[in-house]
Amino acid sequence: MVSRIDPAPPLREVGCFAAVARHLGFSRAAAELGISQPAASQAVGRLERALGLRLFERTSREVRLTAAGAALLPYAEALLDGATAFTAEALRLAAQAGPVIRFAYPSLLGELAAQVARRLARRTPPIEVELRPSGWAAATAALAAGEASVAIVGAPFPREFTTAARFHVPVDHIAVPAGDPLAGSSELRPDRLGRHKILMPGDRPPGGMWARLAVRLRGPHQYRVVADDIDDFAALLDLVAAGAGLLPTPHLLVRSVRRADVVFVPFEAGGLRLSYGVAWSPERVSPELMALVGAVQEALWTR
Repeated sequence: MVSRIDPAPPLREVGCFAAVARHLGFSRAAAELGISQPAASQAVGRLERALGLRLFERTSREVRLTAAGAALLPYAEALLDGATAFTAEALRLAAQAGPVIRFAYPSLLGELAAQVARRLARRTPPIEVELRPSGWAAATAALAAGEASVAIVGAPFPREFTTAARFHVPVDHIAVPAGDPLAGSSELRPDRLGRHKILMPGDRPPGGMWARLAVRLRGPHQYRVVADDIDDFAALLDLVAAGAGLLPTPHLLVRSVRRADVVFVPFEAGGLRLSYGVAWSPERVSPELMALVGAVQEALWTR
């Protein structure tokens, strides 16, 4: 059984009735509501006809509530208060259930990602960010599938995505085992690493940091391929400690990681650096996504 909902007077007309009752005049009520006096008078007239009741006694000098108008006024005010509360609660719930930005990023940049999430959580209304640590391959696949809204990816930047807020992370140390003779060096250069294996990715795009380093290391015997891409530098420190090879290390990791079995030695190899950018699909742009891009830029400026 479908229950019938009786049509109620429009809130606009109820609001006009309540305003005229407060001011006992159409001019002042119209000014409060931001409408013309004839519009306020017409709204009250429509309400009276819909209800079949006269709400005001009108003379050339004054406007007075009728007995019916005085009896209905508390209900009108309660209806308007309820509508205001309804709208406020709906806005609050909408803010809580707003779009979630799924943010993929390399683990090396976790501090930056967390800072961006905090910035967006403090906005009004807040923007919820779901953090997803991801390597280059996983991040680009998630962007293509729509599983990530936006990602920080390293160069080379995928051409099918829009990329902005590009920045660089210096690679100015090399991780060596704590017991290795190189651990006591004040600085190392590629020409001193002839007898040591260097942990390297298999994918080394031309012009990138790894390709530039490979040119400076003579012969394939001097580096060891550990993965297609190197995204998680901290995890590879276990291989360094085990004596599997040395690892060129970004400054960010040197600043945040302390291990007794690994020593970070300054490494001079011609200004090595990793390049990153914020990437997203041009088909999935939203105000929340662009707010995240802006928050990344702000965080970079204040570092």
